[in-house]
Amino acid sequence: MTRAAGVRWGRIIRLMSPGTVKLRMLKKRILWTALIALALAGALTGHIDRASEAQADNALKNALVTFAVARTLNGVISAAQGTEVALEPGGVGVVLSVGEVLDPINDLIERFSAVMLVAASSLGLQALLLNITGWWGVSAFLVVAAAAFLVTIWAPESAATDYAVPALRVLLIMLFVRFAVPVLIVGTTLISDAFLVSEQQAATAVLETTTADIEKLNNETQAAAPADQTLMDRLGDMIDDSLESLQVRERLAILKDSAARASEHIVSLIAIFVLQTIILPLVFLWLFVQGLKGIASRSIQVFAPDYSR
Repeated sequence: MTRAAGVRWGRIIRLMSPGTVKLRMLKKRILWTALIALALAGALTGHIDRASEAQADNALKNALVTFAVARTLNGVISAAQGTEVALEPGGVGVVLSVGEVLDPINDLIERFSAVMLVAASSLGLQALLLNITGWWGVSAFLVVAAAAFLVTIWAPESAATDYAVPALRVLLIMLFVRFAVPVLIVGTTLISDAFLVSEQQAATAVLETTTADIEKLNNETQAAAPADQTLMDRLGDMIDDSLESLQVRERLAILKDSAARASEHIVSLIAIFVLQTIILPLVFLWLFVQGLKGIASRSIQVFAPDYSR
């Protein structure tokens, strides 16, 4: 706080009755003591660390599962890129290319894999930072900062009260270091569980179904060529080929629709993981910082010394 602000606050204090000022300061001291006790309980018991660690591990596991599904689909599509279905219905040669059907989705899956790698790295970084901020040394520094601040606000009128504002700033910095990562993990998990998880699971299931359809079509196109046949056998095969051509065309049309749906769900998954692993953590981090800044500005006005003396 600037000297001018301190002078203004000192004038306001002098306009209040002594009893009102003491009561106001007492309420602030009791409130800060209760908040500090709650924060220290959360830091020392480790309950918030265990809860956020479990949530971070679960989020990372889900991201890796989705990443594995995407890579599997990418591999299956790559194997089918050069596949051609050669049919001879009624003796007329027809060549159907599976790769042409799957080519639009292949590039999208490769980009999705890159996004998933970034998302998994972000979740892994959060888990690493959670282990660092949960170290006992960070909690010890927080205890020391809290004790120093409590001494400055509860000490009788003495030189100790002049250090209340610096002690408060150190305390807020330690609160940020200790609780910023758990807060953003818990907040992100609450939003994800409420709005994103069901959509993520449904989209992942669609990718798995698409993978199975492509694998089935690949296996069907790898059937062994028939050996020498009689005229009647060839006639029967011509009828079978005609029926098979209709079935294969129908399956390719279904596969095309499945690939289109998979593309939509891939875009949805990209949005979900960008929101879950980048945007939401930054939003909750910003909210936490703004909350601490608001607490600091209001508390500094109360505990700042009167610069007009």
